Amino acid sequence: MELPFSESYKIKMVETIRRSTREEREKWIKEAYFNLFNLRSEYVFIDLLTDSGTGAMSDKQWSEMMLGDESYAGASSYLKMRQTIKDILGFPYFLPTHQGRAAENVLFSVLVKEGDIVPGNSHFDTTKGHIEFRKAKAIDCTINEAFDTTLIHPFKGNVDLNKLEKVLENNSNERVPFIVLTLTNNTAGGQPVSMKNIREVSQLAKKHAVSLLFDSARFAENAYFIKIREEGYSHKTIKEIVIEMFQYADYATMSSKKDAIVNMGGFIAFRDREIYRQASTFNIMFEGFVTYGGMSGRDMNALSQGLDEGTEFDYLETRVKQVEYLGNELIKYGIPIQQPIGGHAVFVNAKQLLPHVPREEFIAQTLGVELYLEAGIRGVEIGTLLADRDPVTRNNRYPELELLRLALPRRTYTNNHMDVVAAALKNVYDRRDSIQSGYKIKWEAPIMRHFTVELEKSKIKLF
Repeated sequence: MELPFSESYKIKMVETIRRSTREEREKWIKEAYFNLFNLRSEYVFIDLLTDSGTGAMSDKQWSEMMLGDESYAGASSYLKMRQTIKDILGFPYFLPTHQGRAAENVLFSVLVKEGDIVPGNSHFDTTKGHIEFRKAKAIDCTINEAFDTTLIHPFKGNVDLNKLEKVLENNSNERVPFIVLTLTNNTAGGQPVSMKNIREVSQLAKKHAVSLLFDSARFAENAYFIKIREEGYSHKTIKEIVIEMFQYADYATMSSKKDAIVNMGGFIAFRDREIYRQASTFNIMFEGFVTYGGMSGRDMNALSQGLDEGTEFDYLETRVKQVEYLGNELIKYGIPIQQPIGGHAVFVNAKQLLPHVPREEFIAQTLGVELYLEAGIRGVEIGTLLADRDPVTRNNRYPELELLRLALPRRTYTNNHMDVVAAALKNVYDRRDSIQSGYKIKWEAPIMRHFTVELEKSKIKLF
């Protein structure tokens, strides 16, 4: 008899979570202005808002925390992190930052100027926010297959080379500071990018004398999918695949709260010493001295250990298979999701699940609120709220996909929790025809509004 699959770890510590009542949740979500970000964590039973900084560190990571060197300059923790990044990613220079958006802020302060064009594969919220804040423009060049959630394509995160070539041909390299490749492609549903596509994007970048930046938050999950889906890589280790991936990049930013399995931390990696020096000035201004950059020594130690653990196959297989388990349960119930199932989250197709809610009433956000009301489960909208307004016209941008993302923290929940999530969504799905309206904006910030937006219910429509 073949042995069933099991986790590659055992549990050493637990944290109590509480089930709330429907009446409590109705009160709490109203007080939060129907914004899931505004909920207190104790009001949430199963928290799938994000996998960023919410995972459980290992015994070895906690051991490394105790060895942290908190010297202001030249700490051994910095040297350990520098060596780990060189060994695993192959970059000679790096700057520590407190998280990924800080890395973007520092690097983009050097590279991005007003009027620039930044093509890529579905820039995520902070990446696009930092670009547009500098009065530059992000252009999505993701393949069209990514926008058909029912289509099975192994690498839906890929860049459409024809789209990218057109952008590069229509703009001088002075206007394109870099191409950004997000690994995995979060906005499109946690979908990976193939090694072939990485290589071809790199060739296009060199042809047009443009740099290539990797948004590397989930690079290890991307390497896992290359190993199991791309011809010629099944025999290679994750670390071998990672080295090959990053040889094509000129820069890398990373929110280490994802694939380095830490609660806080990030970095920028460079090949160009001069750009590293220029960025160092902004790092000192915004983050801290170049050898700590907003991080404590103990966090740098945990990050270094996490990079090593996060690029091991057994860990990644356990991680991805739990996401797959939840996705398959939802498919079994007939709930429409982005397929194939991605690496860090299941993305529910809210537009299909709630066909009666108008797009201007924020379909995916409406689904997120309904799931919270059903069982105290918190996801996050990847739709019109996140897409924000056009910076020129100030009209809502309506993306191709309206998705509710259920992001799984690493090594945190069991499959029993996933069963609760699936059953709760089925209950929402079963009463979908009764959900006729969504929400309207009461207050919003001028950029990256979804984090702090305040909503109110739209008028109930009578048919």
